[in-house]
Amino acid sequence: MDIYDRKIISELRRDSRISLSDLANVIGVSRVTVRTRLERLKEQGIILGFTVILKEDTQRSPVRGHMMLSIEGSGADRIKRQLSGVPSVQAIHATNGKWDLIVELGTETLEDLDEVLARIRRMTGVMSSETNLLLATKMSTNR
Repeated sequence: MDIYDRKIISELRRDSRISLSDLANVIGVSRVTVRTRLERLKEQGIILGFTVILKEDTQRSPVRGHMMLSIEGSGADRIKRQLSGVPSVQAIHATNGKWDLIVELGTETLEDLDEVLARIRRMTGVMSSETNLLLATKMSTNR
């Protein structure tokens, strides 16, 4: 990936519906160049797809948080499988450092969040956790 590929991706993150012509004008290359680069980025698996974000998607889960988990031994795969079955779990991230997993959570109420946190803490293999509530989103590439 070079600077033009990064510019294309950056503009698509701002507006994934931008026309090839408009994208070419913003980037400063030809429409054919943009189309060729987009196809290559998709073929290489750098761009996996495009999506639509509905207004209701942004209004769900008014209570959101990140739960950092320390997992005992080699139980991370089992914990990830269990977490994927919890409706309030919106994403699971593997990480390094003190925490093994970072779990994005979203619920309707603080009470619901408390119940989910307790459920996750009771999972066999979860050694410790720390949770941070998300108070406000100042910037997001998801509109």
